[in-house]
Amino acid sequence: MIIEVDIYEKIRSLYEEGESQRAIAARLGISRQTVKKYCQGDTHPDVRKTYNRKCNVITDDVTNFILSCFRQDQEENLKKQKHTAKRIYDRLVSEYGFTGSYSAVREAVRQLRNAHHVPAQADIPLEYDMGDAIQIDWGEATVYINDTRTKINFFCGRLCYSCDIFVQAFYSQNMESFLEAQQRMFDHFGGIPRRLIFDNAKVAVSEGFGLHAKATKGYRSFAAHYAFQTDFCNIASGNEKGLVENLVGFARRNFMVPVPRVSSISELNHNLINDCIKYRCSHNVPGREQSVYDAYKDEKIFLRRIPEFRYDTSNTVTHMVGDYSTVRFEKNNYSVPTKYLRKDVTVKGYANEVLIFYEGAVIATFDRIYATGKTEYRLEHYIDLIERKPRSAFQAKPVRENITKELLDWGKLLPGGNKEMVKLLRLCVDYGEDRILAIKAELPSGVVPTVDMIRAHLHEVPESNVIYMKKEIPVQLPDLKIYDQKCGVS
Repeated sequence: MIIEVDIYEKIRSLYEEGESQRAIAARLGISRQTVKKYCQGDTHPDVRKTYNRKCNVITDDVTNFILSCFRQDQEENLKKQKHTAKRIYDRLVSEYGFTGSYSAVREAVRQLRNAHHVPAQADIPLEYDMGDAIQIDWGEATVYINDTRTKINFFCGRLCYSCDIFVQAFYSQNMESFLEAQQRMFDHFGGIPRRLIFDNAKVAVSEGFGLHAKATKGYRSFAAHYAFQTDFCNIASGNEKGLVENLVGFARRNFMVPVPRVSSISELNHNLINDCIKYRCSHNVPGREQSVYDAYKDEKIFLRRIPEFRYDTSNTVTHMVGDYSTVRFEKNNYSVPTKYLRKDVTVKGYANEVLIFYEGAVIATFDRIYATGKTEYRLEHYIDLIERKPRSAFQAKPVRENITKELLDWGKLLPGGNKEMVKLLRLCVDYGEDRILAIKAELPSGVVPTVDMIRAHLHEVPESNVIYMKKEIPVQLPDLKIYDQKCGVS
């Protein structure tokens, strides 16, 4: 009999006051068995006994058959072709003459699945040997570069034993950035681990995932040079690289807050390396006896040596310089000095910069453009040509895209016109526009400027139209001894 709490309260109170079970039953109008069950407080009305009757039709043979179906599904590993409870019941009926109910089989299947199933979110605590592995991953953040709001990708690497960290920023997650980031990481840690653990990055994996992933030819070449193995994680399995997953969030919250304001991505990376060094020297990981610094010193001994030859991580192409003295790379154009017009040059695209070579020598360096149809001009590449064609001084793209409107308007006031403007541009190339504008600010208002006035402030000797000849002209003196002998002169 199920009773309410108020009846239970009266049973307990009357019994504790010394009233007999018979009297309590008579007073409350309930059976003596109910009073006997609850009077001593051995149980409670809210407690229900678990129904646990074993179905006698689910024999050991039936249980073994169900488990064999599970094993078969596991071996085949086909997500959409697995035994359901209904299919197991049908097989039991047709193959073994089972006479029990479907509901009994369904309940048995449910219990056996739960008993043999490991939840996907279950994690195993891991421990690594010194020098064994580094976990790597990417994150995204927003920064200001030259006061322009820019989304960047930051690469994170973490030694699994010491938990020392490495963070660097890149414009893209392409192959050049991926390889260069790892190369810088090896330099930062002072060695190479035996394994790298990371996601199935498209730039590194040609097909498959996890244990079945196959690395691309380019990444296999890089891994072979630095002699490490690659361990690719399963899809959506961040728990397999939990150390670096935590680092991505830590770096974003601590290194990117407040939002960094820098003049270049190189400055940002310099700051990030300093943050990593501070972390190494001052951080203690909860639950670990050693500090990160002490653990890193121990682990560094076990890292493999970095080879002397530095692997070229660039995307390298060879193109001919066009008529406008530009060379194309990744849907964008970059200028080179005009003397290389129509010559073949080598373009090396690294993660954040582009280097242009001619016969092994660097002739131009640019920040890499991640856009389409853009052209980057350098005034110094065209100044010689502009000096030969001074009428283009105010309309030339390399001038208009590199010189401020303030300087262009000032140049229009020069008394010598285009030729004087070319001389002013040469001074900008040699001394920098900022210095020329600083001189402009020093000149008295209302004074018509000349290039000679600017040169005087630069302590440069002005050009002169006077042609100076050498004072001493070598003259070979004749030998007059024979003439004196003929004339009788002694």
